[in-house]
Amino acid sequence: MKKELDSKRSFHPRVFMEFTTNLLLGALIICICFAILYPLLTLMPLAFTDLRELGDPNSIWIPSVFSFNNFEFVFRYVMRNEATNRGDIMILVYSILYALSIALIQLFMSAMAGYALARTKFWGKNLVFILVIFVFLIPRQSFLITQYLNFKQFDLFGLVTLINGSPIDLINKPITLYLLAIFGFSVNQSLFIFILRQFFMSMPKELEEAALIDGAGFYKCYFRIILPNAMPALLTIGVLAFVWAYGDVYYTSYFHPDGPYFGKIIDMTFKDANNRWYITVAARNWFQASQTNALSFESLLQASILTFLTPLLIIYFLVQRKIVENLDSIGIKG
Repeated sequence: MKKELDSKRSFHPRVFMEFTTNLLLGALIICICFAILYPLLTLMPLAFTDLRELGDPNSIWIPSVFSFNNFEFVFRYVMRNEATNRGDIMILVYSILYALSIALIQLFMSAMAGYALARTKFWGKNLVFILVIFVFLIPRQSFLITQYLNFKQFDLFGLVTLINGSPIDLINKPITLYLLAIFGFSVNQSLFIFILRQFFMSMPKELEEAALIDGAGFYKCYFRIILPNAMPALLTIGVLAFVWAYGDVYYTSYFHPDGPYFGKIIDMTFKDANNRWYITVAARNWFQASQTNALSFESLLQASILTFLTPLLIIYFLVQRKIVENLDSIGIKG
């Protein structure tokens, strides 16, 4: 009887509430997406607009004249080889290879450390885990002076002095950045150790017990059983490690300031206020623009940023499905 009465009503409160809830959630999602995409929407028109058309009211969102001059400027000026004074695409290639190698080292060392903290028993394990958490929570600026002095007079347990006669200076050498990754102090590496430790703790112990019964040793069990089953977490952490190493300007600026890292070069080129005039004049002379305005500097900066982001966007589109599918597998579990 109640259902018949409800069916005859022209207004259904439950349907109205569901419709209102869905409408509000949809509006919220649209607002969040707009807030995320707005910087990209403002970046694209400036990067692809001809310098002579900047400031035109018709070229605010869609360029009236598409041009790749800004990207040519990135190659000729930003990625300039100081030795030959020419554009050098190898700067971008070197940055990608550097980020990839650092990510692999971080992945290898973090997986071993995370597995040791999750599965093995040794004295002081809880203390080591607490130190890992502290390294993540304490700002990395707090370690800068100590790290800089240690690398400035590098003497590992006195062995360097014993062999060489004196400590060696590793500042402004690429090996310093790799040593940071090997010893677990690279960009957010303590976070990777924590995530992998939690992931390994959630794996069933029966996998290892079965492998040990079948005759597999500790290392064979780790490389043949544990790591293949941890691929979802390893893939996600590998992508994060690559992204953070590729965009790092902190460690590269202090420990290898002369290195050809694209992110650091962009930061140094456009951050210096004295370069604003040189950049706009060089662009005006190269592309025969009769005049440049305040947007010229911004358009060149946006083209540099878009060039910098291109490898990251390619990697995202290649692996985003795998990451989304496996997010539930790397949940933090006690």
